[in-house]
Amino acid sequence: MEVNLTSGKATIVRVKGRDKAIGGSGLCAMLFEQRGFTNRPWDHADQPLIFAIGPLTGYFPLMSKTVCAFKSPYHDQYTESHAGGRSAISLRFSGLDAIVIKGRAKRPSLLVVGSRTVEIIDAHFLWGMDVIRSGRIIRHMVDRSHGHRSILRIGPAGENLSAMACINADTYRHFGRLGAGAVMGSKNLKAIAILGDSSLPLPKDQKPYRAVWKKVFQDVQKSGMMHKYHNLGTPANLMRLNELKSLPWRNLQATFDEEAERISGEAFANDHLLRNLACSGCPVGCIHVGFIREKFMEDHRYYYLQMAYDYEPIFAVGSMLGMKEPVSVLKLIEKTDRMGLDVISAGVALAWATEALERAVISTKETICKLSFGDVHCYLEAVEHLAKGKNNFYRLLGQGTMTAAEEYGGQDFACVLGQEMAGYATGELFFTAQSLGFRHSHLDTAAYSYEQKHGEKDLEKAIDFLLSDELPRCLLNSMVACLFSRKVYTKERLKECLSSLGYEELAENLDDLARHIRASRWRLRFQTGFDPENVSIPRRFFKVRSWKGPVDPDYLNRLKKAYGEELKKIALSKSD
Repeated sequence: MEVNLTSGKATIVRVKGRDKAIGGSGLCAMLFEQRGFTNRPWDHADQPLIFAIGPLTGYFPLMSKTVCAFKSPYHDQYTESHAGGRSAISLRFSGLDAIVIKGRAKRPSLLVVGSRTVEIIDAHFLWGMDVIRSGRIIRHMVDRSHGHRSILRIGPAGENLSAMACINADTYRHFGRLGAGAVMGSKNLKAIAILGDSSLPLPKDQKPYRAVWKKVFQDVQKSGMMHKYHNLGTPANLMRLNELKSLPWRNLQATFDEEAERISGEAFANDHLLRNLACSGCPVGCIHVGFIREKFMEDHRYYYLQMAYDYEPIFAVGSMLGMKEPVSVLKLIEKTDRMGLDVISAGVALAWATEALERAVISTKETICKLSFGDVHCYLEAVEHLAKGKNNFYRLLGQGTMTAAEEYGGQDFACVLGQEMAGYATGELFFTAQSLGFRHSHLDTAAYSYEQKHGEKDLEKAIDFLLSDELPRCLLNSMVACLFSRKVYTKERLKECLSSLGYEELAENLDDLARHIRASRWRLRFQTGFDPENVSIPRRFFKVRSWKGPVDPDYLNRLKKAYGEELKKIALSKSD
């Protein structure tokens, strides 16, 4: 479905190319090539905002993600952000593989999409509201298709065009990194409601489909592969990384802290875990919803705040800000979510601002409040300043930590690897992979895992790993699978799944398709301005010490150069 917010019209379009693009990441790249503009800025009204799912969505467990593609306000280059929740299953039950949104609404609006519905509703009264409050109102405004309805919305950060603005998906999931929320804000689009109001046809020959589905379900439920994600979840990583001296503390001034156990996965589970939730179409339940109890001072009544927590938010507004109390970490996660900010970027940016204040690079004139590691009250205030662009300093910081550092100083200790770093200070390979990765994300690569198993400095072997690791991820991101399921959905299993639904041609050409999709994505990235030589790694990363010892500057520089050269070759390759 193509929706033009300027004209208020929508069109259903059948697009050829399933045999090349598959869906998800591949489909987004194809649609941007056809409908996007590499030479126009990210906020041009004609630039598309694309949401896409894959051929296995709704048919198999953990095929539960949606890919959002856009030109990023962070660096004005083509990129993606992925989210779970209900959006994927809602699109499938709307009879759509993708929604392409162009134009700019005359006033803040709510877009409602279903199999028989397209509405653009005046929502000016929601502008300025936080994500939680606006979500409650939208659920009453669009009181249809319960269970298959997905609500995507932005907060003040997106309205103010912050490059750190995310799109909240069904309260507990997010299209988080590289500023998708600002793209919605630039289009005067406060929210999107996807109804999922149709049915999903099963294959004509159900016997092979049922047999493969059962195999997948047994792998997910009975093999033990997914137990980690349901039990403690990704917060289980925290103590392991701390023991390896690879957990960033206080703006990466340290990689270990003796009191890390206070914010461990066990600490959150024991005292603050309310319940587990799952994305639609997933039997695992990896979403850990925490709670804290607060008292109203006026009448002494108590109320509960709920928020989802994972390892990355605990790192970003926990260890990175010197927090050692789970309640403080949860308060910051909840506040950041309300404001519609990507929690990783927001936490890392405020960590830099705190050290910059300590070093007198900036003053309280810029930060307004006196930022101090471990002080939750100042950070709660700063999160709101960051989302709303309270002054020139916060407006610049909202465009990226390095943008503010270039104006005020402090580039050397800005923890930026393409964008604000993820929480894995494992060493040279991860720093290289995140700096030059397609999304500058820890989910682009398993480099942080590779480094925990390989201490040798073998440049050729390391680069081969990065290149080979990316191909299966391209397939999974085009299906679109949760990456937690990558051990379940091997290439052979994907072939079985596709064949059972009648996609025999796709099943027989997975290797070629993976290479084609990877090349398509990187070609767009380079065409919109990406150049590995222009991506620098700040000096702070060269001073990191992990369990392997200090970072080797020569090895890091050689890795970055070699990987950048390989990416150029991929972008120039004839993928067809």
